Amino acid sequence: MKRILPYLRPYVPRMSLGFAIKFIGTLLDLMIPWMLSTIIDEVIPTRSMQRVLLWGGMMILCSIAVFAFNVIPNRMASKVASDVTEEIRRDLYHKATSLSCAQMDQITIPSVISRLTTDTYNLHRMIGMMQRLGVRAPILLTGGLIVTMTMEPKLGAILLALMPVMILTIWLILKKGIPMYTETQKKTDRMVQIVRESVTGIRIIKALSKTDYESDRFENTSRILSEQEQAASITMATTNPLMNLYLNSGLVLVILLGAYMVYSGTTQIGRIIAFQSYFTIILNAVISISRLFIIYSKGAASAGRIAEMLDLPEKLQALPHESKKDVSADEFLAFDDVSFSYLGQKNNLSHIRFSLKEGESLGIIGATGSGKSTIIHLLLRLYDVTSGQIRIGGTDIRQIPPDALHRMFGIVFQSDTLFADTVAENIRFGRGLTPEQIQTAAQLAQADEFISNKENQYQFGLSSHGGNLSGGQRQRLLIARALAGNAPILVFDDASSALDYKTDAALRQAIRTRKQKVTSIIIAQRISSIMHSDHILVLDDGQCIGYGTHEELMKTCHVYQEIAQTQLNSGSNAAETCRKEALA
Repeated sequence: MKRILPYLRPYVPRMSLGFAIKFIGTLLDLMIPWMLSTIIDEVIPTRSMQRVLLWGGMMILCSIAVFAFNVIPNRMASKVASDVTEEIRRDLYHKATSLSCAQMDQITIPSVISRLTTDTYNLHRMIGMMQRLGVRAPILLTGGLIVTMTMEPKLGAILLALMPVMILTIWLILKKGIPMYTETQKKTDRMVQIVRESVTGIRIIKALSKTDYESDRFENTSRILSEQEQAASITMATTNPLMNLYLNSGLVLVILLGAYMVYSGTTQIGRIIAFQSYFTIILNAVISISRLFIIYSKGAASAGRIAEMLDLPEKLQALPHESKKDVSADEFLAFDDVSFSYLGQKNNLSHIRFSLKEGESLGIIGATGSGKSTIIHLLLRLYDVTSGQIRIGGTDIRQIPPDALHRMFGIVFQSDTLFADTVAENIRFGRGLTPEQIQTAAQLAQADEFISNKENQYQFGLSSHGGNLSGGQRQRLLIARALAGNAPILVFDDASSALDYKTDAALRQAIRTRKQKVTSIIIAQRISSIMHSDHILVLDDGQCIGYGTHEELMKTCHVYQEIAQTQLNSGSNAAETCRKEALA
């Protein structure tokens, strides 16, 4: 909760005003039973209709004031709660976008979604209810006890004797409830993960007729969450019946003792009626406080999860700038003995070395899981190297501010995303590009032809993830987005796997012709996509087993020879195209 307090401080004046109004309204609420007692015991016996109307009018005015002085601060409380939650949600979102990939792997995306939605909602309810009931209920309880002790000390002593029992009960329930709600939120994370996976993979689920399997998986997760929520709710719900039991038992004693006192003439009936009214007020106040504790339990559990994420350190901050390392004047991008491990145990990359001049190209090929995409993750500093150094222009990338580093790249990831927007906006991607720049990028990416055939052309609306395009069309749009920024480094992570050989060859030819000063890194499974690169890196189990040109590797690298022979000697048209390109 301490982490949330700084968000509340700017609203202290507004909250204080709301508390003051609520305080006055609560005091007026406590005066109404006293007025009723006065009317019954002192006004009615005088048989003065004028006094009855006067006191009755005062009760009506007090009731109206109580209504107004509760509605106004409640609206103020709702506004404060929504404003504070908006700020927390905004900071959570910015924090999520600034986390390193390692930190995101630790928290998980479903948990981030849950914290941005369910947890902030629980916090919103807690902040609102603490302002609404946090003043009114304790004042009604304390004020009711004081007034009853003043009116009839003997009857008030019954209420006072119940207080320690009620406080102990609430404390025990609260102690058990908060951990249960924390566990509930973890179960919610799991359900969000199942839903996210099912929605993302809906096509493959239907294609493989696994709808029933996924439904069972969801139902099982939902059942576990439901059972956890029920257990937590039942635990916290015991507060109300126990408070009712304690207070109604006390009310029975009050009525019995009050009847005896009226019969013996030691008190008046108006006081007993007022006492019962105060008893009802105290009962409602205790129930409100117990409800407040339930909401606090959920809010405190959620606040802890939110604080856990907000307090994560910035792991990928730029290091202090040092002088550039003495390197060759021709070196533009270099991996210098780089090793990396995702889990800190076995290296996923080991002792990777290569360097590129400005405008050169590097092709990376290898089996699935050999570490090809990991090289890109390290180059973009989505993860930090375990050992070694990555340099751009002679500067360690850890000394380059993340925003400046990322602006150096035009990239297409292996699993990239198109958004539910127009073709033009998906290429522009918030970078202020002109229509001419967008069209030029689309032409380079061999996408202009199919875009021109669409209705509204560049204003054609895409569905989420580009579902209304073919795989090859999606890849060409993603490549156009990467090319449109005119970044000095292009990275294609298996970006042409859905393209036919002719389009792939035309794309590479256009990039070579129009982007001669751009350094490019191409990860591919097809020899034809990388064979014209200035350098080719062959990976196997995170280690470099071959580095050189296509011709050099065909002589020195057995694995590369096997890949080439498999692809180039298949007798297909694709293989013939590869041979022609190799000869070219």
